[in-house]
Amino acid sequence: MAVVTMRQLLDSGVHFGHQTRRWNPKMKRFILTERSGSYIIDLQQSLAYIDKTYDFVKETVAHGGTILFVGTKKQAQNAIAEQAQRVGQPYVNQRWLGGLLTNFQTVSKRLARMKELEELDFEGTTSGFTKKELLIKKRELDKLHKSLGGIRNLSKTPSAIWVVDTKKEHLAIDEAKKLGIPVIAILDTNCDPDEVQYPIPGNDDAIRSVSLLTRIVADAAAEGLIQRHQKPEEGEEGAEPLAEWERELLETGDGVQQSAETARVADADLAEGKAEAAAVVNEEAEQIEATESDADVEGASAEAEAVVEADATAEGDAAEAK
Repeated sequence: MAVVTMRQLLDSGVHFGHQTRRWNPKMKRFILTERSGSYIIDLQQSLAYIDKTYDFVKETVAHGGTILFVGTKKQAQNAIAEQAQRVGQPYVNQRWLGGLLTNFQTVSKRLARMKELEELDFEGTTSGFTKKELLIKKRELDKLHKSLGGIRNLSKTPSAIWVVDTKKEHLAIDEAKKLGIPVIAILDTNCDPDEVQYPIPGNDDAIRSVSLLTRIVADAAAEGLIQRHQKPEEGEEGAEPLAEWERELLETGDGVQQSAETARVADADLAEGKAEAAAVVNEEAEQIEATESDADVEGASAEAEAVVEADATAEGDAAEAK
């Protein structure tokens, strides 16, 4: 049973890479072909890597781990926040703060400060602060919410990080590498695959592509969470008390399971999927060639009209000379 189908990947534009002049030669093994100056990613490999990543995320969360969702580019911000919140995982969709992983002790102090400010009554008069002091503290709280709001419940460094655009999020990847934290990421044709332990070859610039792949990772986390809190077998220790967001998610466990199963659409025959992908690519190429051919015909027609007009002008000049 596949996590996602070839058709879903095609419809989301996961197969579109960068222009041929903007590529990393290390990505050559993930490239299927080149069309109209851009690379086409081999979705057969993407499907295999998606299955591998799905299993890793599910097992990591099932054993008590957390996945930090990272995506600060505009195309990824909404998907990162929405999917991470859906499964109660931490996320960063604004600017990455240097030292967020390698200096987590200091970050924890800022989180404590944020929670302390949240307890203040900014509207009432019982806080004991002047209006000016409250305004300053409110601005500080807003700033902390923007930079740290997504990791408010992160009590230790994450078990793995999910990254959209490894080139933009190089600071996060560098910190994860120093701490030995596995990196799961979308690999576009301009990325370095050596930086990522669990890659998914695909388009990291299109909103639909980013949303689809981020949802798949979130579904894996949801399935892992359900496994983590399944009723323990006889003789096993009881599960730890659930956090509020975990209780909410498990109360709608059937819905989450259904969402995960919906993502696991019937596995399309691989040969048929590959033929379908090739057909789509060829169709796009034919459309581009037809457009170029029409442009050439129009250019030739314009040149012919110019020649006829020049001949007519020459004949008129000759008649006047006579």
